[in-house]
Amino acid sequence: MTGGGARRIAVVGAGPGGLYFAALARQSAPEREITVFERDGRDDEFGFGVVFSDETLDGIAQADPRVFAALSAEFARWSDIDVRYAGQVRTCGGHGFAALDRNRLRAILQRRCAELAVDVRYRTPAPPVARLAEEYDLVVAADGVNSGTRAAYPDAFRPELDERRSRYMWLATDKVFGAFTFVVERFDFGVLQVHAYPYSAERSTFIVELAEEPWRRAGFEALAAREFARGESDTASVRRCAELLAGHLDGHRLIPNASRWIRFTTVRNATWRHRNVVLLGDAAHSAHFSIGSGTKLALEDALALTASLNEQPTLEGALAAYEAERRPVVESTQRAAQASLEWFETIGRRTGQGPDQFAFNLLTRSRRVTYGNLRARDPGFVAAVDAAFAGADGTPHPPPMFRPLKLGALELRNRVVVPPLATFTAVDALPSAFDRAQLTAHALGGAGLVLAGMTAVTPEGRAADCPGLWNDRQEAAWRELVGAVRAVSETPLGIQLTHAGRRAATAGPAESGLPLLAASPLPWTAGGPLPHEANAIQLAAVTADFAASAERAARAGFDALELQFGHGQLLSGFLSPLTNRRTDRYGGPLAHRLRLPLEVLAAVRAVWPAGRPLLVRISAGDWAPGGTSETEAVAICRALADGGADAVDVSTGEVVADERPPFGRGYQTPFAELVRLATGLPTVAVGAISHHDDVNSVLLAGRADLVAVGRAQLYDPLWTLHAAAEQGYAGPGARWPEPWAPGSRRPPSPGADRVAPRLRLVREPAPPVHRRWRPGPTAHPWGVPTARPEEEQ
Repeated sequence: MTGGGARRIAVVGAGPGGLYFAALARQSAPEREITVFERDGRDDEFGFGVVFSDETLDGIAQADPRVFAALSAEFARWSDIDVRYAGQVRTCGGHGFAALDRNRLRAILQRRCAELAVDVRYRTPAPPVARLAEEYDLVVAADGVNSGTRAAYPDAFRPELDERRSRYMWLATDKVFGAFTFVVERFDFGVLQVHAYPYSAERSTFIVELAEEPWRRAGFEALAAREFARGESDTASVRRCAELLAGHLDGHRLIPNASRWIRFTTVRNATWRHRNVVLLGDAAHSAHFSIGSGTKLALEDALALTASLNEQPTLEGALAAYEAERRPVVESTQRAAQASLEWFETIGRRTGQGPDQFAFNLLTRSRRVTYGNLRARDPGFVAAVDAAFAGADGTPHPPPMFRPLKLGALELRNRVVVPPLATFTAVDALPSAFDRAQLTAHALGGAGLVLAGMTAVTPEGRAADCPGLWNDRQEAAWRELVGAVRAVSETPLGIQLTHAGRRAATAGPAESGLPLLAASPLPWTAGGPLPHEANAIQLAAVTADFAASAERAARAGFDALELQFGHGQLLSGFLSPLTNRRTDRYGGPLAHRLRLPLEVLAAVRAVWPAGRPLLVRISAGDWAPGGTSETEAVAICRALADGGADAVDVSTGEVVADERPPFGRGYQTPFAELVRLATGLPTVAVGAISHHDDVNSVLLAGRADLVAVGRAQLYDPLWTLHAAAEQGYAGPGARWPEPWAPGSRRPPSPGADRVAPRLRLVREPAPPVHRRWRPGPTAHPWGVPTARPEEEQ
């Protein structure tokens, strides 16, 4: 019995993904009858170069050595990335790329399918998918982003098509670049960027991209205003691009092929399978071209689907296994692609950076490539960026996270912040023994600043079993706690003050009968307690309460103060249009919604000692339709800076209960970067940052000035000191407490004392860091002339 219960298979689409699946499925089970339907001709050429990763190539080599040999003979190979920006070029090596002409790839796969007697029917549109599903055991839809198969079953696949606003155009050029090249040019109409890479001895792919407004201002909207026939190119726009980018083309041509301005669409589906129909490649998913090739993902899909058909006894089991295996891989790629896509959509905000930092920022945009990763690939490149970040003075520079920062008059020895981590252990609103133990541990753990919180300014503003700071007894408890911590650590301590507002509905105030105050009478959750819309007298009292608590915090000895204006608490409720429905002077336009937060900030600034840092935490986005926009977030932070804030702790969300945040490593960092670059105000980046490599990347790229590491500190209160040990750093930025000094080196693990013997007579040279594409003649296993790479150190 054929594996997966699929003997007769129909494939819709003869692109690389469809052909590769057909070849693999036939090769692994010759009894399979496979028919491929393709509306275009066998020799019709579409597209330019495609890029592969080493892991994809390893999979192809194992699955079909003959195809791999044919592909390898045609590859353009290189390891460098060039960033052309502000009239300069920065090069980073050690990456490793392999690319070839998409049409040559298709020709190789066509030949392989012919060898295996796969029935490929060109210029033959596929019959309706319902008919195919009746006539074949399995239907594989490899019919691209605009999949007709997917559209036939919308209720089954439940597609989500996210069309972006930036415009881009695929082109080729007969200029053969030596490396993957990013061109970033600022014109009077805005920023234009190019993604270019070689794919043969004669040509390179050349993708031109602009955000929507620069695209319009550059005149492209008028040039692209008419309808183009299928296969027709927008030649007027191509000429305009050639004029704008002449300095990078060196007299070479731009070569169109059905080239016109398009918007990128990210394709996601709730499921990739419906009965005996399965989606493959762009029909199932897409990922922005700035991090890789859709063709690469399609070939990986083809391999995984074939393997699942071979391994599973039933078709249902095979399709389920295919999706279960591939979906996590694809979703990981899509997360990285989304970060990269959004980075390029907003590239204009970063063009004030210097060439070194900009290049580093670009290379780490997807969060897959990091500081440590780049340092391993090209130490010289990272050393240059390090020097530019710290100011070149000829001395070795510590990792970015261990460089000092002056905030107000307070000198922080490093850039790590322990954010307010509520323990919910307070009794009678007093800090508990556990609060004391936690703050002591974190102060000893090496961070530059440790914040206590969430600390309420009034009884009705208290959330859950959190402490407060509204009476003498609480002030004395905090003073005693600060003194105890200071006895063992010099780490600066701060405290976060808040009024929980309607979020107090989930805690003590609702149970004790205290009034729940909010900007508007909206419950936190449907059916929850209804808060009272605070009146002018109550708002004046809130302002006075914050100021009084700030005075108490200063007398208790705290070095820094943070005001909580985010996370759906009272002041956050005034800032967000989702939670502020007022029609008085505290509601409506942003200037009115800012009124109460600015009144609180002014009152606190007036009593908080000069020189001690005053931070404000905001939710820069609500992750819900109609919430705070990026423009509003920047305006809020500008107002906070004018009001005396020394830094902004840039968080997002927790404003409404039905939010949909895209959780992931560093997912909130772009908001800190937005605020920092737009306002110049120092920012704290937050959000699922748990590794020192990510901290270093955020700082060196200029996305933030400080990084808050939260949950990882709960896992390891000595997180900062351990990060120093792991990076081999011992200096003023990471001071081990004297009693713990013997533990400042990473302890040996089992087997660490084993020394491997030499077992090679001739030592293999290390691969070169810098390898550029230099085409030259070589032989192809099927007799087709191709090219070879030339390596250079």
